[in-house]
Amino acid sequence: MKPVWIVDDDQAIRWVLEKALSRAGMVTRSFVGASDVSIALESEIPAALISDIRMPGTDGFALLKHVKDKYPSLPVIIMTAYSDLDSTVTAFQGGAFDYLAKPFDINEAVALISRAVREPSPSDGSQSQAASDERSAVSAPSDKGILTQSSSVAMQEVFRAIGRLAHSNVTVLITGESGTGKELVARALHSHGVRSKGPFVALNTAAIPRDLLEAELFGHERGAFTGANSLRRGRFEEASGGTLFLDEIGDMPFELQTRLLRVLSDGTFYRVGGAQPVRVDVRIVAATHQPLEERVREGKFREDLFHRLNVIRLRLPPLRERREDIAELARHFLSVCARGVGVPVKKISEQAMQVLAQFDFPGNVRQLENFCHWLTVMAPGQTVEVSDLPAEVRAADLPETETTQSRIHSAQTWQQLLALEASTRLSRSDPEVWSALTRQFERTILQSSLEVCRGRRVEAAARLGMGRNTITRKLRELGMDSGYQDNPPETAQ
Repeated sequence: MKPVWIVDDDQAIRWVLEKALSRAGMVTRSFVGASDVSIALESEIPAALISDIRMPGTDGFALLKHVKDKYPSLPVIIMTAYSDLDSTVTAFQGGAFDYLAKPFDINEAVALISRAVREPSPSDGSQSQAASDERSAVSAPSDKGILTQSSSVAMQEVFRAIGRLAHSNVTVLITGESGTGKELVARALHSHGVRSKGPFVALNTAAIPRDLLEAELFGHERGAFTGANSLRRGRFEEASGGTLFLDEIGDMPFELQTRLLRVLSDGTFYRVGGAQPVRVDVRIVAATHQPLEERVREGKFREDLFHRLNVIRLRLPPLRERREDIAELARHFLSVCARGVGVPVKKISEQAMQVLAQFDFPGNVRQLENFCHWLTVMAPGQTVEVSDLPAEVRAADLPETETTQSRIHSAQTWQQLLALEASTRLSRSDPEVWSALTRQFERTILQSSLEVCRGRRVEAAARLGMGRNTITRKLRELGMDSGYQDNPPETAQ
């Protein structure tokens, strides 16, 4: 049986994977760095290779390139605690079997590794290498806002989907509530794809008057109607060779849906008032906040058009389903807003951030961005406190009742207080109770350990029984990564 190789400078990660894979009946071999792997590959080829990205010396991407150049059939799974879109797309473009974001569910990780070991590999690397060469030529600029970095599982799935779709021209339908950033995802699909050198054209079909939308999409000939004094190219022609993003497709008038279906079917259409067919090569990415299946049942959306658009569906999660990203997004927007108005970047206190993270954000990421604009201009101090937050955020942070207060005073242990807090949140149907309480528990433990160890991360990690990389990742995820040292003062140089 060929072994599975694990490459990570974090001993805790290696140990966990070794034990889990051993229980699953797999043999493992572990490496601290990529250089040892390159030497070992000269005498043995593993069943699969799992590698971290950020390691001393050669990083995981360089190792991935080396492996795919010399051993294209060897499945490589890239794992990292730095879950951002660029890393995910780079991994897939480099030929990775899959991308595993830390912290990961160990059962899911074992299932993924087992699938990598079982799945047949191509007999030679010619086709894979050709695809890799073509992908490497694609520009992949860094996306901002919601797509910079994410700790949430839901957004990591979106990153993974964008990475897998980077080499495809398939039609994509993005669904999600208003304000979740659907156009940013569409732009990411374009900028990381094979059409990145072509135009990206966006059109909100709900924002164009019904009688003008046809000409806006398909253009018009001179004299087609009153005021048409010259030929005009429509959005389809403008997007030829690139991507056309049709936002709020669910609001498209029914009579125009037939014309859109024709273009999607054979790539041709007629300008308004025209007699000659126009052929275009366009990738369609559509988006909607409406449930299209319901609109089909109501007779408001063509079923055949729905199936044409619904080739690949990406669901963009609302912000309340990715609360762990709120702190990072808030810092990003505060920085952008400060640059826009020419003032120093404001910081949010820990208490204010906790209140902000519990808000449901019905307007999603767009609403958080608006809050950050408001805070940049209106908050009096350089540090945003709870009292500085918008009124709707403070109103949502409801005070406890007298009954709850009395139960708090009667509780004797921290476990009883935890049970009380959980019961209170569950009784008022708070979302994400598990993740919210887990986050607060981890923050409290880390804060206490760092205070005892006078801010020294390495010592705190040792006392907590975790690795240096693990505590660094946890501090970053919780927004606590400033003001603490990686080494004790007596050993720092």
